[in-house]
Amino acid sequence: MRKSVVLITGASGEIGHGLIARLAEDNRRAIITLDLNPLASELAALVRQQIVGSILDTQLLDRILAEYEVDLVFHLAALLSTRCEFTPTSAHRVNVEGTMNLLEFAQKQGESHGRPVVFLYPSSIAAYGLPSLEAKVRAGRVKEDEHNHPTTMYGCNKLYCEHLGRYYARHYKQLAAVPLASKVDFRCIRFPGLISAVTIPSGGTSDYAPEMLHAAAEGKPYACFVRPDTRIPFMAMPDAVDALVQLAAAPRDALTQPVYNVGAFNPSAEEVRRIVVAAFPRAEITTEVDIKRQRIVDSWPQDVDDSAARRDWGFRPRYGLDGAFHEYLIPTISQCYR
Repeated sequence: MRKSVVLITGASGEIGHGLIARLAEDNRRAIITLDLNPLASELAALVRQQIVGSILDTQLLDRILAEYEVDLVFHLAALLSTRCEFTPTSAHRVNVEGTMNLLEFAQKQGESHGRPVVFLYPSSIAAYGLPSLEAKVRAGRVKEDEHNHPTTMYGCNKLYCEHLGRYYARHYKQLAAVPLASKVDFRCIRFPGLISAVTIPSGGTSDYAPEMLHAAAEGKPYACFVRPDTRIPFMAMPDAVDALVQLAAAPRDALTQPVYNVGAFNPSAEEVRRIVVAAFPRAEITTEVDIKRQRIVDSWPQDVDDSAARRDWGFRPRYGLDGAFHEYLIPTISQCYR
């Protein structure tokens, strides 16, 4: 008998840390992980098996298919936005081909055990692309189907994989004699910038906010790479983990769309700086605008409309701006550097 488990790819990354801990608390499913890097020891103790390897290794995926009965996938593995711009072909290989490998894996699992595999996919506000600052201000809170014209490789990858997920869920091999669609129950969240208190920022274009915090707590000067008036939506990492778990548990018939925005707060870079300096009075935070990265951030919405997520599956972030910084981020990050 194959063992029934949940699979997390990219498990050693920022979202994976919180997700493993959350799923281990729930204790309903054993967890297996797949990542190029081994898990930290405290996380490794929470999973049934950690597999060190690549989502591009289809033979490895076939071995997992043979040994485990996977009915829930959290596909977190990806190259992040800044790195994607330097290596677009690698980004496509990992972010697109890797995702297709996992969708095909889920399809085979669904065909094997006769029920749909729930497939959670984290997308990004990078899937949007607004043409100008004026259009960004006019747009206000952007809905899922508006301004889907990404200007980055990462955004293009994410948007295309949203469409791939739709295809596997609804139209897979639609000319086959026997219907094969609906074996993958694809569910996607478009995340805003995520801020974690327990992991170091790792190359996202929205990482100027967490980078300010970590530099201030460590006593290092920091030059913010966007203008003080720059405004995009953010979310505390525990709310991102909650959102993934809540959407995974939602009844299929309650969901009216495959892709959902989520948001929590949308401060300007200057507002973040003021909060950080108030908490760390010796912080040295200056501005050195990186014009190229600024252009990317300016193409993202200043806020998102997440009313569909709130209506369909009860999304409610625990942390607003003040709570995220004063109850979660500042106390936890301060402890890390003592």
